[in-house]
Amino acid sequence: MTTPRIAVIVASTRTDRFGGKPADWLWSKLPERRDMTFELIDLRDHPLPFFDEAATNAFVETKDPAARAWQDLIRRFDGYIFVTPEYNHSIPGALKNALDQAYVEWKHKPIAALAYGSMGGARALEHLRQISVELQMVAVRNAVHIGGPDFYRVSPIGDDDPISAIEEHIAPSLEAMLDDVAWWARATMAARSQERKEAA
Repeated sequence: MTTPRIAVIVASTRTDRFGGKPADWLWSKLPERRDMTFELIDLRDHPLPFFDEAATNAFVETKDPAARAWQDLIRRFDGYIFVTPEYNHSIPGALKNALDQAYVEWKHKPIAALAYGSMGGARALEHLRQISVELQMVAVRNAVHIGGPDFYRVSPIGDDDPISAIEEHIAPSLEAMLDDVAWWARATMAARSQERKEAA
């Protein structure tokens, strides 16, 4: 079986976002994994229109060229890790729109997250998991949460320390999350391969 390809998607597009900081920390840890390959995708680099199709591409072909390019990009991956803040108990609008712009491409693949905010992005991640169920994705159990005192220690609205200052608190969660992603990526890759053989 080929090595799973995992996209790390930075979900906030705000000019003054904090998300680049944990995304950089996460990215610095990924070369330690030999069981997956990774690609960094920043939603800032992929501006999308608000979803305005007749229906999801599970039912009709997408017309908007930017949305089709987005589908082509994410189709290549076997799983996804989102770096997401919590905005008003949910995920950023840019992330929800990016999820809505595809369906077939997300289906039957694992999804994980590094979430952050005063509550560790917990409510955003729970909403993301609910959305992923409708997209027929596999939401893994383990996640990385940066919240409470840790969040204010590394956030620019607090002490603005480097993420390494809290690494001992979040590194075990990262390892558990990546183990989950690797297991489910292999499992779903095998199932999708079998499905393609049966359809041929």
